Amino acid sequence: MTAPDGLTLHVRSYGSRLASALPVVCLPGLARTAADFHPLAAALAADPAKPRRVLALDYRGHGHSKYDRNPDNYTLPVALADLSAVLTALEIAPAIFVGTSYGGLLAMMLAVLRPTAIAGVILNDIGPVIEPQGLLRIKGHVGKLPIPRNFEEGAEILRWLFDAEFPKLAPQDWIAFAQRTWREHGGGLVPDYDLKLARTLQGANLEHLPTLWNQFDALARVPLMVIRGANSDMLASTTLDAMLARRRELEVAVVPDQGHAPLLAEPKLIRQIAAFVASCDVSARR
Repeated sequence: MTAPDGLTLHVRSYGSRLASALPVVCLPGLARTAADFHPLAAALAADPAKPRRVLALDYRGHGHSKYDRNPDNYTLPVALADLSAVLTALEIAPAIFVGTSYGGLLAMMLAVLRPTAIAGVILNDIGPVIEPQGLLRIKGHVGKLPIPRNFEEGAEILRWLFDAEFPKLAPQDWIAFAQRTWREHGGGLVPDYDLKLARTLQGANLEHLPTLWNQFDALARVPLMVIRGANSDMLASTTLDAMLARRRELEVAVVPDQGHAPLLAEPKLIRQIAAFVASCDVSARR
């Protein structure tokens, strides 16, 4: 895949492009990759009742996409243009979007830019109001994580950082988390994103973060599901209440014992997401 400026983008693809059900497009968090969606994407693509095509995007500077020589391009507007180019090139519209954190912001912005591209949205632990303490925490570790010697050590680093938010993860869960955070390179491990990504957060004014209520309201005509980690410091319960007050039809899933952002890997949550996604097929036919 090619971005508007020629940079090569990587998209994971699951399922058949001939599937009749609406496609799903997965958009990861700020310093995350398409790999985060593997359990969910595989389940949706192989759903016996409604198999569907699922795409998961690596933003520029992430995963298997090329890194940008100009790190000033690691911004939401550029990511939105890249996403729009991917949708056009792959003829994926309308689709259901699953956006984790930063990816959810992109989905809301896409609703303003290309409303006809959206048949449904799942916002994973993000809303129109971003909590400053959540952003401050992310700012503290993007591009600043210690480099582990192996994935076991990486698992320990992540557990030390996130155990309070994710107290019920098993040892194999932390290892899997580490394998989605670092990759093997040159005989060691490196973060699976461009370290220069940290520069995008340097100028963020945490006292005057913009809200995205207009972008949220652009989703008024499509089915919407919001997933919140019970321990989240990014999507406040008060923001979730305000979102519910703004629109009557809003499906909510609160994930116990997880923080920002829920991992979308538990079978029960995957079933709930699959049911919501199937309901979007029905809404689209009305």
